[in-house]
Amino acid sequence: MATRRTEMTQESRRLLVTAASELFAEKGYRQTSFIDIADRAGISRGSIPWHFGNKLGLLEAVIDDRLDAMLTAFGPAPASGPASEGSAAGEVRGGPLEQVMAFIRMPVARLFITLLAEAVEADSPIRDHYARLHVALREAVRAWIPEHAVPPGTTPEAFTVVLVGTVIGIHAQWRITPEAVDLEAVRTALRALLSTVLEGTGTDRG
Repeated sequence: MATRRTEMTQESRRLLVTAASELFAEKGYRQTSFIDIADRAGISRGSIPWHFGNKLGLLEAVIDDRLDAMLTAFGPAPASGPASEGSAAGEVRGGPLEQVMAFIRMPVARLFITLLAEAVEADSPIRDHYARLHVALREAVRAWIPEHAVPPGTTPEAFTVVLVGTVIGIHAQWRITPEAVDLEAVRTALRALLSTVLEGTGTDRG
């Protein structure tokens, strides 16, 4: 059974991760200080290095937390195998798509956009950490793509990169100019596009 001290330590860590996640999303990694995080969390600034070692250690904890949220949003992958007519195909086109659109709307997803500008710099201290987010996103999307749904002439890996790039592009456009991007209309258009791809592929590629 956890002691009161252990519970308080875990709660302090959770508050710091939540505060850092919010501030990294709002201000970026470089512009966020320990003082900012401590003030937002309501916890002593000295607690941050005690829990995480340094700022990169805190970022690592934030990314782990966001990965958990992302994987929860996507949910479990469907069973593998050819889609049965009418039902499984609908799941491939609808279920994951609904989860992707819901993930785009999540406040925590803003972290992807805010950190991107810093992560693309060659000497960025967060580059490798940010890359983990993309790897996990590709793995989550790849798990939802049955082999029969991959268009002829391409690979599951390449198809996944295209789908993830589409999601990231939609997300970025909506975050930057939400008044110009109707997510409901985008969902309908994306569903139609994926339906066309899936209906144009099948087990018979000869």
